[in-house]
Amino acid sequence: MEIMKKIVFIIVAIFCLTINSIAQENDYRKKLLFGVKAGANYSNIYDEQSQDFNADPKYGLAAGAFLSIPIGRYLGVQPEVLFSQKGFYASGSNYSFARTTNYLDVPLLVAFKPAEFLTILGGPQYSYLMKQNDRFDSPLINIEQQQEFENDNIRKNILCFVGGVDFNLRRFVFGARAGWDVQHNNGDGTSYNPRYKNVWYQGTIGLRF
Repeated sequence: MEIMKKIVFIIVAIFCLTINSIAQENDYRKKLLFGVKAGANYSNIYDEQSQDFNADPKYGLAAGAFLSIPIGRYLGVQPEVLFSQKGFYASGSNYSFARTTNYLDVPLLVAFKPAEFLTILGGPQYSYLMKQNDRFDSPLINIEQQQEFENDNIRKNILCFVGGVDFNLRRFVFGARAGWDVQHNNGDGTSYNPRYKNVWYQGTIGLRF
């Protein structure tokens, strides 16, 4: 009987060690991974100066790619490249205004990986303003305008900060982020455009390889 108990104990121990070894080999935290993702932004503006309207949030598209670079099991770096739509709605007593801005966002995030299913991220982001669409509606006039920003007063290169979490389910990644501009949108402060900074919340679904 004692011999049988020892045999069972040895078998169970070998099984546990084997499973643990397989889990270590399949731990995605230690692997270099490329991924793609898509989702949505929920954006608004803050730090308004001398404005006579109240801004409301609006939705936009977010899509792009990322690279997960491990530095050991628990730490890594995750650069990303995203097409990201931001903007806001605004209204006054007799008008409504909607602005949609298309950015190329390049965050460089430090990744803390306490568990295989969870990644905590934070770091700086460079944003390049590619295009802006404005729509103005009033009882007397309706105007829609697209700009490519030849006006130097508009700040096209903006420094931001981003933080959030990724929930990892093997090769699928569900991301939740918050970001905000460090610099305002007017380059030299003389533009007739409203002066503000973007703030946004982002949710995405990704696939990593």
